[in-house]
Amino acid sequence: MNGFRKGLFATIVAIAFPLTQAGATTSTFDGTWNVRISSSSETCGNGATVAIGINNGQIASSSAAVSASGRVADAGSINVTLSTGIKRAVGFGRLSGTSGSGTGRGALCTGTWTAERI
Repeated sequence: MNGFRKGLFATIVAIAFPLTQAGATTSTFDGTWNVRISSSSETCGNGATVAIGINNGQIASSSAAVSASGRVADAGSINVTLSTGIKRAVGFGRLSGTSGSGTGRGALCTGTWTAERI
């Protein structure tokens, strides 16, 4: 009976281990997101919409015009950096389900952003 229990335990561990590893490689927020950036300052323009991708919690741009990098935590807090040419902005906020919002700042501008999963 002792050998049977050891064998059963080993079988359960062997089955469960790949399942927990597979879950660890995906993020609740993985996918493509549209991010709308806005500012109340006229010198910063009317805002922009940028598509970003999230894969395993890592952020990457879906546009050749804008480079995006950063990270989304399992709980949804997000830190992102957007850059185009010599311009650079950082954003912070939270994603929840299929939407999110936060604040951002660049060299001369501050503003807010909202996001929707596509």
